[in-house]
Amino acid sequence: MLTHFDRGPDPMDAVLNQDTAPRILHLVLGLLKKRGGPASVGEDQNLRDAGMTSLDMVNLMLAVEGEFDLFIPETEMTPDNFSSVSAIDTLVSTLLKAA
Repeated sequence: MLTHFDRGPDPMDAVLNQDTAPRILHLVLGLLKKRGGPASVGEDQNLRDAGMTSLDMVNLMLAVEGEFDLFIPETEMTPDNFSSVSAIDTLVSTLLKAA
């Protein structure tokens, strides 16, 4: 007699458990490299202080959407949500869980 139904692993677990911060850091460093910016950035370092411009931020938003195959609502496109790698990581994790 079966006491519970095991459906196997949920495919969304792979998406939700992926480590997003290194992927975000890679996107950030790629944009900074184009500007001759630093070769490294701390997770909590302010990205504007690291050399990102307003145009870089727009490109970063688009790159994050493409990298994680998600849509960032206009209400979430705020300077606070894109101030650092850790802030972007929190946003991406939240959006992936909501999907």
